[in-house]
Amino acid sequence: MARQSLTTSSRESGAQWEKTAEGFLRSNGLKLLQRNFYSRFGEIDLIMEDDKTLVFVEVKYRKSEQHGSGAEAVTFHKQGRISRTAAWYLAKNPHRAECVCRFDVISIYPGEKDHGINWIKSAFYSTLG
Repeated sequence: MARQSLTTSSRESGAQWEKTAEGFLRSNGLKLLQRNFYSRFGEIDLIMEDDKTLVFVEVKYRKSEQHGSGAEAVTFHKQGRISRTAAWYLAKNPHRAECVCRFDVISIYPGEKDHGINWIKSAFYSTLG
């Protein structure tokens, strides 16, 4: 039972930090298209539009940087899952298939100004093709 409540509170906390990241990105001119897009490959936290660029955003929160930053948690394996999920999104939304795409990471470390938000534009490139 304790494990279930920990998982639930972790999800709630994750959703809170994703909303923080979303607000930050909106204040920087991006438009939200979708939250928490799931495929059998994984999940994309936020899908946004920056002018005519489609932006797939991974949000990582760290209570401390003892085990590295949130950005460092977006490993090559995680990038592959995000890339495959992005490809699935484009297949499901063919009107966006010709869009320029970008993969950003928002790393959040609270306790610093602006929640310690570090926005890494073009953090990685698709691992596909």
